[in-house]
Amino acid sequence: MMTIGAFSKACRLSPKALRLYDELELLRPARVDPETGYRYYAPEQLEQARLVAWLRRLGMPLAEIREVSTLEPAPAAREIRAFWSRIERETATRRDLASFLVTHLTPSLPSKETTMPPGTPDTPAPTPSLELRYAALSDTGRVRPANQDTAYAGTRVLAVADGFGSGGAPASGAAVEALKFLDAEPLAAGSVLNLLEDAVQGATDAVREVAGPTDPETGTTLTAMVWTGSQLALVHIGDSRAYLLRDGELFRITHDHTVVQSLLDEGRLTPEEATSHPQRTLLAKALTGTGAAPPDIRLHDARPGDRYLLCSDGLPTTVPEDVMKQTLKTSTTPSEATHTLITKANKAGAPDNVSCVVAHITTTPRPPT
Repeated sequence: MMTIGAFSKACRLSPKALRLYDELELLRPARVDPETGYRYYAPEQLEQARLVAWLRRLGMPLAEIREVSTLEPAPAAREIRAFWSRIERETATRRDLASFLVTHLTPSLPSKETTMPPGTPDTPAPTPSLELRYAALSDTGRVRPANQDTAYAGTRVLAVADGFGSGGAPASGAAVEALKFLDAEPLAAGSVLNLLEDAVQGATDAVREVAGPTDPETGTTLTAMVWTGSQLALVHIGDSRAYLLRDGELFRITHDHTVVQSLLDEGRLTPEEATSHPQRTLLAKALTGTGAAPPDIRLHDARPGDRYLLCSDGLPTTVPEDVMKQTLKTSTTPSEATHTLITKANKAGAPDNVSCVVAHITTTPRPPT
């Protein structure tokens, strides 16, 4: 047995921290003297103590450390990876908000040394503003008897939801409907993330109401973007996807919440093995009647010429990404792009419902004030 002092030096946790972790049941001593209350630890507890110390340095809350420290190494590693992914997402969101606040609060003052060239009119030239052009289309496909997808494109809201279970169609419709109030009025980039979080809670409640307490298998994915006039706020849960075509290159800007994607992330599957895995459609996260895990939420700066594609998983399972990329590049309007993509999916057999939302970011002259 090791005294608390010797154990403290070996694991680099102070005696005060060890006493706290004992009270919180994070790290119980191997023996406590019944008369003096002095704590003794076994040498084999050093590894657990070091793990607790490392997780504290990582910033993990005590409640989560309590759970992770009881797991076997592989499950513990998965939980740590999930925790750090959440921290990275939250950091990215705070970074985007900080960037917005810096821009918003920094005055844009003309230099005193700047002079206008001779003959320049007093009225400033029009400056371009960004405009969102959009289209949405959903199709049953070639195999499914009914369409459980919902696709929507409005003035500010773009959304795709892929329902599942006996109430899949009303669930996807209810989730999208819960976002439509964001179409009603202009949104500031600084507040849109909070509004979007509230809207997602409304979508979760709506799905829960559709499913009811007796149907936990009903639910929906949700991938949506909200336009502020200069940025797009993204919310994503499930395996519907969002893509960005920028400068001729196609980027997937969402991460599938599926069991197979988790295995890919952990290096336990290759991309080739994932395509034929029997559980490739099994979701790890979604909006369901029993609630939902936190979705991915973040801001994207928009640029003129950007083209966005939101789609249910019925599209990427039948249409390769290089074909999506070419379609987005060559289509002159969002409507043309949605029709072309769904046509290609149906020609490939479309075993699932297929839904697409396409948006173009364009510039329009802003009249002088």
